[in-house]
Amino acid sequence: MSKPKIGVILSTTRTGRFADRAAAWLLELTAQRHDLEFELLDLRDYPLPLFDEPKSPLWAPSTNEVAQRWTSKIAALDGYIFVTAEYNHGVPGVLKNAIDYVAHVFAKKPAAYVGYGGVGAARAVEQLRLINIEQQMAPLKSAVHIGGADFIDLLVHGKSFADKPHLVPGVQAMLEELAWWTRALRQARAEAPASRAAA
Repeated sequence: MSKPKIGVILSTTRTGRFADRAAAWLLELTAQRHDLEFELLDLRDYPLPLFDEPKSPLWAPSTNEVAQRWTSKIAALDGYIFVTAEYNHGVPGVLKNAIDYVAHVFAKKPAAYVGYGGVGAARAVEQLRLINIEQQMAPLKSAVHIGGADFIDLLVHGKSFADKPHLVPGVQAMLEELAWWTRALRQARAEAPASRAAA
């Protein structure tokens, strides 16, 4: 069986976003693992219109070509890491919009989180956990929060992630948890009857 595939989803598309730096650091650390494959998913590559489909994706697939590409990519993955900012105590709108285009293909797969901002995007991560539960995902307890002085140092004071080695154990703990859940749920999906696997 091939290695499980994890999508690293960037939550914002704005100019000057910090997400690129956080994701690059994360992918450097994931490269040390040999049990999972990781792929960066940039929402800039999926310019979805504001969700206005006549029916929920639970009942009818979107006719939008970008939405179809996005859904197919999500379906091909076994787990996800959301690299997220926090806007007004919540999930960035572009990420929520992208999630709303996808239905059952997220189900029975794990979700992990790397948040950044003043409080490490803690509130956005909590909202994402609730959203992911509704999609029948398995949100992980372990998360990485880049906040406070660490975030200001990285954003304003010219520091690099190499100056923040204390953040690495949190990533490693998250990846261990993600690997366990990815393997367990992948096996369970493979063993489930086809009619129930996507339920």
